[in-house]
Amino acid sequence: MTSPIIVFDLDGTLIDTAPDLLDSLNHVITAEGLDPVASDDLRAHVGHGGRVMLRRAYQAQQRTLAEADLERLLAVFIDHYSANMPGLSQPFDGVLACMERFEKAGFVLAVCTNKFEAMSRRLLEALGIARRFSAICGADTFPVRKPDPGHLTGTIDIAGGDRGTALMVGDTDTDINTAKAAGIPVVAVDFGYSTQPVETLSPDRIIDHYDALTPHLARELIGARGLP
Repeated sequence: MTSPIIVFDLDGTLIDTAPDLLDSLNHVITAEGLDPVASDDLRAHVGHGGRVMLRRAYQAQQRTLAEADLERLLAVFIDHYSANMPGLSQPFDGVLACMERFEKAGFVLAVCTNKFEAMSRRLLEALGIARRFSAICGADTFPVRKPDPGHLTGTIDIAGGDRGTALMVGDTDTDINTAKAAGIPVVAVDFGYSTQPVETLSPDRIIDHYDALTPHLARELIGARGLP
């Protein structure tokens, strides 16, 4: 019998990577003559990948960013971020205990992120938790990426989980829309990097701490979809 599975987004959901993403963003843009982005403006810049972060930083300062320059700066961003991993990044409060609960309850754990796969693995390995996941699938693992549901369902398949007894956990519209498109229930964390209140995105449930994410809740949400 295939195991039930809980699939986590990475940045802003499992791991608070914002300080290091912001540091790498500022490393790039200050070298280009832009002002650094303040930590207070963090949510407006992180959460949707390096390209989006760079575009938003330029837009916020009314600067034009050509596509060729974007690719060049993205390479610098990735090099800086990778060289300083894991930096200040840490699992959100309660994540480790939550994973232990689900492991003991017989759930498979997986990660589905729009961060590159190798970078995601390196981060999770540096934090000592990569071994807990049966699959770590990034933006380049499949021909598609979130919000395409194939990214999520492909992750579930690689992990050996059951699509019919799966739950997604994420922090932005990308995660929520991906899960909905796949017909999989989704829990949103309200402490992540969404630029809009997560309640406006209509996830199946919202949590403000990982203490609230339990196998009982997962089974309840899965069961509400009329699945086994």
